[in-house]
Amino acid sequence: MQIIWRDTADARVYEAARLDHVFNKHCPNRFPLAIAKVTSEGDIIAAVRLAIQHGCHVSVRAGGHSFPVWSVQDDSILIDMGDWKQLRVNPEKRVAISTPSITSKELNDQLATHDLMFPGGHCGDVGLGGFLLQGGMGWNCGNWGWGCEFVEAVDVVTAQGQLVHCNAQQNEDLFWASRGAGPAFPGVITQFHVRLIPLPREIRSSVYIYPQRLYYEAFKWALSSVHTLDGDTEITAKAKYDDGAPVFAIYFTAMKNTTEDAIRALQPVHDSRPAGTLHESFCLKDSLNNLYEIMSTLHPKKHRYCSDNVYLRNDADVPGLLEKACFTLPHQDSYLFWTSMRPWSRKELPEMALSMRSDHYFAVYLIWESEEDDQQCVEWLQQIMKQIEGESVGSYIGDSDFELRFTEYWTADNRRRLVRIRDEWDPDGRINGGYFGEGKRSVATK
Repeated sequence: MQIIWRDTADARVYEAARLDHVFNKHCPNRFPLAIAKVTSEGDIIAAVRLAIQHGCHVSVRAGGHSFPVWSVQDDSILIDMGDWKQLRVNPEKRVAISTPSITSKELNDQLATHDLMFPGGHCGDVGLGGFLLQGGMGWNCGNWGWGCEFVEAVDVVTAQGQLVHCNAQQNEDLFWASRGAGPAFPGVITQFHVRLIPLPREIRSSVYIYPQRLYYEAFKWALSSVHTLDGDTEITAKAKYDDGAPVFAIYFTAMKNTTEDAIRALQPVHDSRPAGTLHESFCLKDSLNNLYEIMSTLHPKKHRYCSDNVYLRNDADVPGLLEKACFTLPHQDSYLFWTSMRPWSRKELPEMALSMRSDHYFAVYLIWESEEDDQQCVEWLQQIMKQIEGESVGSYIGDSDFELRFTEYWTADNRRRLVRIRDEWDPDGRINGGYFGEGKRSVATK
């Protein structure tokens, strides 16, 4: 294990380690006491015990894709897993065991050799650690379920520096919390044991891009289409800029086994589409690699980001609420999206911390390059969210920044249970990932 201490390391070496693997250049001015570069469970145990010895907190970095850069906390021991990548696949049992720094693309590239898939993040460079802890809004999750629902067990280093195995029968409270607690999880996960699904042999996509003047007609069509989609088809609507002009684009992705199945899934929405598209394509052959590449283009590196999101009430006037946000984005690279959570939003949930939900999920990703634009972007986002949060039932912790806006991330019962679990497993508040805003209060107890 390599330790880079804030007060003794070369300033350039420390700064490189502080920001290593960090995706967002809009990084907070917070400075860990030390960064521990770990490559084993033993290293993680040693790092936690080092934090105990120094009387400081622990923060954790897996893939570094967190928009608010949760891993960078003042005076903590930052456990950086970015260089520890181990993956074991059992294709016969359709299970895999992965370290948290393995990305969605890395995992699915390996699984494809076994004709298997994991419904990981839409962004290929997202590490499994933060993604699954926060719930995992992955491929087709409105139909297949969230990524954390495919987690069958986790290995955890506790706040006391002990390694424990957790599943539905053993250390079940920690297992419950590992599926949706996000940065409020009271331990350090070292391995995820996940269930896999067969790799869809035929991925096909349809895209319909409309001008601003047809926004309402297009959005209402998207909303009505939800009820006609089958269980392997995902719908997303995005507001973005195209050649400098704001547009509204609706995407359908069907993950099937034959071309004929994909055509049957996508033909009804194609036939019912409103006229007036600026561009459209029907049932084009696609692939996970291509979808990952598109998402990589949408999220350029060396840029600055801030994000927020809401679950809107099922009966909300979604097009009316989002119109201003859709067509006043402050920068050309920014975008926002709506996606349907049905039928998942109406199903009974398994035993897990993830619990906030509705039929409609809306998120904003502001993307810019110059530090001079920081204040403008943050203020725009706060104003937009203030205008729509009255129709919200809560938010997804994965696209949230507690310092910009605090809301509900779990149902009341689940939040109380999470507080009890934290009090039991981390009574000293050693694990610092869930601390933002006022002093050192936990996000779970605010």
